[in-house]
Amino acid sequence: MLLIDTHLHLYAEEFDIDRDKVVESAIKAGVKKLILPNIDNASLQGLDELAAKYPTNCFPMMGLHPCYVKDNYKEELDIIQDKLFNGNYIGVGEIGMDKYWDLVHINEQEIALKIQLKWASELKLPVALHTRNCTREVIDIVRELKLPNLSGIFHCFGGSLEEAKEIIDLGFYLGIGGTVSFKNAGVDKVISEIDLKNIVLETDSPYLAPMPFRGKRNEPAYTVHIAEKISTIKNCSTAEVASITTENAQKLFRI
Repeated sequence: MLLIDTHLHLYAEEFDIDRDKVVESAIKAGVKKLILPNIDNASLQGLDELAAKYPTNCFPMMGLHPCYVKDNYKEELDIIQDKLFNGNYIGVGEIGMDKYWDLVHINEQEIALKIQLKWASELKLPVALHTRNCTREVIDIVRELKLPNLSGIFHCFGGSLEEAKEIIDLGFYLGIGGTVSFKNAGVDKVISEIDLKNIVLETDSPYLAPMPFRGKRNEPAYTVHIAEKISTIKNCSTAEVASITTENAQKLFRI
């Protein structure tokens, strides 16, 4: 059984003490491909080092995370653009908008998102979209821009069934992680109505560990538990969930 974790921050300091063991555990569990979105200038070195050390397992993306869009966002975007257009990255991310943590730079977040969406369209690369408390806004932006060659994932999807259907109609996948196992999150109810062909798996490690690990550090190996939960919801085998979601990720990222 082959699984792909389409979104994790393996370079995060939470993994400094045992990063290699975390990769080994993931591979042993069948999670052999790990897709790493960037955060900002500070995460570039760790991201590139992982891609160089594990070229057949760790695949980097390049982008400026909305929570790191500050007064200096233009300078950050210049660095991101140089890396993206001159490096070997499989997607543009993590990009988007976030109204949960901070509203001070929400206008700058929108500007940065639109710029990076245009880069993705130009380079024909998929995007990883962060949409916390902004799912509707990001859907509307993607629709209004009408950019060619634009595809990707609404990462950590937590919206309504209606929003899920709109996202699918736009040609995007739903990124489903540990929250699908949370009792009151409501993600399970949406997934029960969505075809597996529209879903990819992710952990967002080290955050949002699935049950029974909730509250602890998340790891890419736990992608297996996410697949198992979805198989229960969809009344199918874990192998079927793995097969279809892996094919979706391979098709999207061309890996």
